[in-house]
Amino acid sequence: MEPHRQSEDAMVAPSITNEPQQAEDEGGVIQHEQKHSFKDFLWHGGSVYDAWFSCASNQVAQVLLTLPYSFSQMGMLSGIILQIFYGVLGSWTAYLISVLYVEYRTRKEKENVSFKNHVIQWFEVLDGLLGPKWKAVGLAFNCTFLLFGSVIQLIACASNIYYINDRLDKRTWTYIFGACCATTVFIPSFHNYRIWSFLGLGMTTYTAWYLTIGALLHGQVEGVTHGGPKKLVLYFTGATNILYTFGGHAVTVEIMHAMWKPQKFKYIYLFATLYVFTLTLPSASAMYWAFGDQLLGYSNAFALLPRNGFRDAAVILMLIHQFITFGFACTPLYFVWEKVIGVHDTRSMCLRAVARLPVVVPIWFLAIIFPFFGPINSAVGALLVSFTVYIIPALAHMVTYRKASARQNAAEKPPFFLPSWTAVYAMNTFVVVWVLVVGFGFGGWASMTNFIKQVDTFGLFAKCYQCKHKPQLPNHQT
Repeated sequence: MEPHRQSEDAMVAPSITNEPQQAEDEGGVIQHEQKHSFKDFLWHGGSVYDAWFSCASNQVAQVLLTLPYSFSQMGMLSGIILQIFYGVLGSWTAYLISVLYVEYRTRKEKENVSFKNHVIQWFEVLDGLLGPKWKAVGLAFNCTFLLFGSVIQLIACASNIYYINDRLDKRTWTYIFGACCATTVFIPSFHNYRIWSFLGLGMTTYTAWYLTIGALLHGQVEGVTHGGPKKLVLYFTGATNILYTFGGHAVTVEIMHAMWKPQKFKYIYLFATLYVFTLTLPSASAMYWAFGDQLLGYSNAFALLPRNGFRDAAVILMLIHQFITFGFACTPLYFVWEKVIGVHDTRSMCLRAVARLPVVVPIWFLAIIFPFFGPINSAVGALLVSFTVYIIPALAHMVTYRKASARQNAAEKPPFFLPSWTAVYAMNTFVVVWVLVVGFGFGGWASMTNFIKQVDTFGLFAKCYQCKHKPQLPNHQT
């Protein structure tokens, strides 16, 4: 049995903590660390460190380049405060998802259900704990979010490469990178992203500090102004982009399932978020300090920094990382499609790869229709992320443990920092109300207003979005 298959059949019940037994369960026979090949080292990851790299790498991606744009819409203080606020909220709901996964897995394994060659997904957790209606809602929101998350990666690839080679328009670059990203169909599961996650985080780290240092060395542009926020529509558009930034855990269940001991995931997303703060806060702050309201006309931070070897390196590294993130967003969609057509359990990766190709086509098409780098992040954040990774997990957790018997027999008890179930319910209620009103309500209004403005200004199938000089600042609609 292949190592990545072996780990997916690992038990997760809290009582299973013995390392030698874990190794035996994962391999069918006892295996020792020193016998692992170099290929295993690069390809087969299931430790807490692999999960941390996956979460941190998946969280920042192209949104790193749009956060300065959000700061220009909101102002420095609001940008910093909301990053921290949504980072904490996102970490909390990722924790809830991990708790519900362990609860589902524990209940199923008590019934002797085997997950051999089967990757558990979020909609299956909702189905097992709460029934088919919850499954349908979770599946609809999760798949739509991941679909547009993949679309955003293609748009970002075309937007970035244009700053190195503008001989081709952005739409042509989207065609090219769509074909390149289609090769992710050959990556079996999140268990095989070890080296990619490590490299991806290194790439975004370089890019973030390039933006920070590059902006500081460049200094403030002549006549720089820091007027934001000036309009509610701009303020809430920026806020929903930040909500999107820390809502990257639509793939939490798949990352957990790839771990050798998924119950150790609980606080990994929080630690990943803390690291992400060291990238997003300095880069967005420095860029806004240097360029101020000029950023209102440029949703991609690369547009304002002078071209040199450091910027070209950052662009290339971000292109590679966006390829990786495309795979992260698409892989759960691949799993869903495989299950629909009945090939998910096959051992033939070639068959699975061919079966996955139809998933890439609509993503490719949507990226060509809506090439609005920046505004589309906010729209996805308000309409999809708000429910997928904030509201639904909080509601699902409350409903799952609504009965005293469920709370008493819970596989995971309340965390040490909220030791009572009452405090947990209060926190969940706050998340639901805040995100529903501010994220979905005000954010949805603002982001869709801005999105429609892009369609009216540039049209669908725009050949080269934001390639020319932008309108004067009083319009403030970018």
